[in-house]
Amino acid sequence: MIDQEALATVQGPLKAAYRENPEGAKLTLSATGRIGDGVTCSVETGRAMVKAGLHPLTGGDGLTACSGDMLLEALVACAGVTLGAVATSLGVEVGDATLTAEGDLDFRGTLSVAKDAPVGFSAIRLRVDLDAEVSDEQRALLEKLTERFCVVFQTLATPPALSVSFS
Repeated sequence: MIDQEALATVQGPLKAAYRENPEGAKLTLSATGRIGDGVTCSVETGRAMVKAGLHPLTGGDGLTACSGDMLLEALVACAGVTLGAVATSLGVEVGDATLTAEGDLDFRGTLSVAKDAPVGFSAIRLRVDLDAEVSDEQRALLEKLTERFCVVFQTLATPPALSVSFS
């Protein structure tokens, strides 16, 4: 576990450099996948290969990762890391925390069964259960800053311009 001083030591020079040179803080992340057998796509995560496929409610066998689940997992991971960094920066001991993301889907949309059914999540909820001795004020600040600085949460809340191209 990294403490407040260690985190400040690591992030301080980065923050100073980015204030001096804002362009140095910009990076384009990427993900690569390759379609596979059946209706699957193998995605390189940097740590392992994840094979994604259809959710069982769209005809999948349940043996592959669902991209909707992966989106929720990315939200949980990002919010958890952000919460840890925020708590550390504030010097707040959060003890244990469990994060849960839930998303509502209507598979009639993605299967083109009903034109009025959305394709994608109609609602996503992130819940953080803290098992810690924190004041109401600290809890509110942790919530506010976690929401504010979680990249995945903010991307979902304010969608970026999206495009698709085939070559």
